[in-house]
Amino acid sequence: MDIRDGISSTALLTDQYELTMLAAALADDSAHRRCTFEVFARRLPHGRRYGVVAGTGRLLDALERFRFGETELAVIAPFLPAETVDWLRDYRFTGDIDGYAEGELYFPGSPILSVRGTFAECVVLETLALSILNHDSAIASAAARMVSAAGGRRMIEMGSRRTHERAAPDSSRAAYLAGFDATSNLEAVRRYGVPGAGTSAHAFTLLHAGSGGDDGAHEADAFRSQVAALGIGTTLLVDTYDITRGVATAIEVAGPELGGVRIDSGDLGVLARQVRDQLDGLGATKTRIVVSGDLDEYAIAALRAEPVDVYGVGTSLVTGSGAPTAGMVYKLVEVEGVPVAKRSSHKESRGGTKKAIRLSRPTGTIVEEIVYPAAGPTPEANGFEARELLVPLVREGKVVEDLPTLSDSRDHVAHGLISLPWEGLKLSAGEPAVPTTFMS
Repeated sequence: MDIRDGISSTALLTDQYELTMLAAALADDSAHRRCTFEVFARRLPHGRRYGVVAGTGRLLDALERFRFGETELAVIAPFLPAETVDWLRDYRFTGDIDGYAEGELYFPGSPILSVRGTFAECVVLETLALSILNHDSAIASAAARMVSAAGGRRMIEMGSRRTHERAAPDSSRAAYLAGFDATSNLEAVRRYGVPGAGTSAHAFTLLHAGSGGDDGAHEADAFRSQVAALGIGTTLLVDTYDITRGVATAIEVAGPELGGVRIDSGDLGVLARQVRDQLDGLGATKTRIVVSGDLDEYAIAALRAEPVDVYGVGTSLVTGSGAPTAGMVYKLVEVEGVPVAKRSSHKESRGGTKKAIRLSRPTGTIVEEIVYPAAGPTPEANGFEARELLVPLVREGKVVEDLPTLSDSRDHVAHGLISLPWEGLKLSAGEPAVPTTFMS
């Protein structure tokens, strides 16, 4: 059993129709036709101007474990022909995959992933690829907007209690990729090396109420206990009762070198100013103010003028309301060198294997993305700097060596955000930050 996610094989992280299509293709001898599938988003979620590609590293790891052992075969055997079961018993992806580097920005129609091989070996990867890329890219895209809104202030991801337990560490990874500084989720610390952060909740203060005395007395007991265990660099939660009294008690207990105080409720802007004035008046000029409590990018942006040092974000980062689905799809675009395309209204696709370049000014500002046929010439840069966007990820079934690390991809996101036109960073609804041109 793999301790990373509790399963050794990823083969059943799929939909049944992938395997019924496979069975039919094997039966009519079309399964071995050479094909290209592409992952792209037809449009961005409402109000979004860019997306962030995330989950590539997780997908490549999952691909290597996409194997049908006897346990997996026992699940699928009841609804598949014996010949299909035998084929899956020996399944190994032997094709090639190119894609946008993890941490790359994307726009509507960007060919984020290009999967090439036989129909049989490519089609069974659809659900795996989409479930990982859609989830992680949605989180990373939301996180990037929050990081931009925070203007360089420290960001802590704390959404574990608002999402599925198996999704929580992957959400932490995606947030860290997009620029968050730390996570409260310890599995993300272990699995991905994301820095951890956390101190205490209101329950710890209320615990000490059982010893008697007034609110201030047992709040002081709780603070003494926390400081004794974690040192004066810790952050004390000061709004269990009266926040003014809580701040005074925190400094009385820990001294003016206290690391931080956290506010988790109320009008955060007003309270941050009040607490900053109080801390400074008590000589605690270096004590940081941490705010949390239903923050999203709009609330964070509204607090930029306030004396907030650290934002803690949970619900709006890991749920659909704050991180709407990336809307990526996995479509067949080429069969034996012949472009194929879906024509359905509002669900169209563009045929043919594609590549993409991004044009930038000498200053680094992106001006255009051009998607063009892979078999054709590279478009003219017309005086701009051009960068190819698809990079090799898998060759003949083997993951390419020396791919960027999570830290490298995190730097790539930061660079990408700096390169966006200023209008592209606005939180208001509008057109995608960068126009995309499709060449045929």
